[in-house]
Amino acid sequence: MKAMILAAGLGSRMRPLTDHCPKPLLPVAGKPLIEHHLERLAAAGFREVVINVSYRGEQIVAALGDGQRFGLRLAFSREPTPLETAGGLRHALALLGDAPFLLLNGDVWSDIDLAQPTLTAGDLAHLAMVDTTDFHPRGDFHLDIDGRLHAEGEPRLVYAGVGVIHPQLVADLPDGEAAKLAPLLLAAMRARRVGGWHHRGDWVDVGTPQRLADLESRLRQA
Repeated sequence: MKAMILAAGLGSRMRPLTDHCPKPLLPVAGKPLIEHHLERLAAAGFREVVINVSYRGEQIVAALGDGQRFGLRLAFSREPTPLETAGGLRHALALLGDAPFLLLNGDVWSDIDLAQPTLTAGDLAHLAMVDTTDFHPRGDFHLDIDGRLHAEGEPRLVYAGVGVIHPQLVADLPDGEAAKLAPLLLAAMRARRVGGWHHRGDWVDVGTPQRLADLESRLRQA
């Protein structure tokens, strides 16, 4: 299975740190955040990783190279302007191929076993879910006892930014147009084609300078 890291965002919530540095290259515990992801992917057995880039994307390409030093083969999906998540996936399909792939948000930190997720036959997505947080108390979706995700229902969980996606989920989108992932997931949920699991371990949305600083402090003390 290939993996894809989302790294094309503007990093607006991280300003001023991202005024001159793309968010994936912000350092955490002595190395860029995206390098932690690449090392974990390699340790989990992945060998091919696609990374979408846009804002200061060439800095990311220059910093990571071909991936050989991580034991990986890297391919970059360049977006002249950010295409949102679904648009970015659609644009990268030529690099990802026709098989399901692991999707990883570039701005999360977790101890999720990246070798664990699989896609049930007929499903379009299988997503890691975590407990609600103070900055997202409403959550995203409901996970039922059969491991199916729903737009409605209680209790609710937060999408962790890790999951397996089938290319068919985005294949019908026009290439090169911005599109959000949530509407596609909701439609697939209504068709009962989205599964998930509840991750109860470590997870951080590294979305603000304060959360980045908190993670840095915690990892330095570990």
